[in-house]
Amino acid sequence: MIYEYCRINLKQTNYKKLPPDKFYILKDWNYGQLNSIYKEYCKYKNFKSVMPIFIEDFRESDMLGYYDNGELVAWSMILRYPSQLSVTADQFAWNYKNPSLELGYNSLKNECAYYKELGYEYLYLHGVDEYKKEFDGFEILGPA
Repeated sequence: MIYEYCRINLKQTNYKKLPPDKFYILKDWNYGQLNSIYKEYCKYKNFKSVMPIFIEDFRESDMLGYYDNGELVAWSMILRYPSQLSVTADQFAWNYKNPSLELGYNSLKNECAYYKELGYEYLYLHGVDEYKKEFDGFEILGPA
């Protein structure tokens, strides 16, 4: 099996940030709450094996929170690499209580807009999945 990695070239995107009542940067997050959403996400996805997320992972990352009716329902863990004008979407978790939010897509569009506004050029997404190919600026990384 060949594993491919991908990214989004933010210069080729024109997505808009979600409104402030739907998204903001989590400053005073609660580890238990974030971990609970992660566990719900893993159950929903029926993952056979799950890597735990440690409190240090949250501390070293930008934590972006997504809200529905004032309740935190999803989060993204983003790592910054300012020297490369790049960020990595390290982990996303969503409780899926309201599928109509389409947070898998809308959070990623939001993150493109947010980090592009901050001057970043690339958002790395780890492995290639079919849904990722739908995003503007999608690129498959070549060999080293």
